[in-house]
Amino acid sequence: MPDIATTSLDDPEVRARIRRVLPWTLVLAAGVVLLDQSSKFWAETTLEPGVGVPVIGELIQWRLVYNPGAAFGIGGDYTWIISIIAAFAVVGLGVLVTRISSVRWAIAGGSLFGGAISHLGDRLFRQPGFGRGEIVDFIDYGGFFIGNVTDIFLVGGAIAIVLLSVAGVSPRRAERREPAPSPE
Repeated sequence: MPDIATTSLDDPEVRARIRRVLPWTLVLAAGVVLLDQSSKFWAETTLEPGVGVPVIGELIQWRLVYNPGAAFGIGGDYTWIISIIAAFAVVGLGVLVTRISSVRWAIAGGSLFGGAISHLGDRLFRQPGFGRGEIVDFIDYGGFFIGNVTDIFLVGGAIAIVLLSVAGVSPRRAERREPAPSPE
């Protein structure tokens, strides 16, 4: 287990590792936003709302819907509260990604950060109005639920963080150092 002193944000080596990882984390997050927003643009300009287009039979279809709520449409009457929670999530993830020096954590954190930014953007700038915007969903998973590209990154990033945590991988992973020779 890494020594706390070797993973402290006050350690110049840790700060140097963060400076190396952070730009790539932000590029990943920006890529998630770009991919999600461009796929939503495609869905809105190509698909007819509510009409399924088979991709893999009935298992996966394109089906354009607008979701005012959270996952599975929960809380559709409280979109403004979901927007506030999303804003806090973006701020919290922004702080997290500025403290990561582990590449694996950077991938997970960048995926979550990009997904949270993209969903917050929908909440703020889509119809029916500021803070009440609906999420564009278009990937129908066999009628179980309909999601979008960001949902894939959010779920993948969350699973990765759980697995990294369970495996004991620190977000500020210490550099591997040769063990000191044992006195014989």
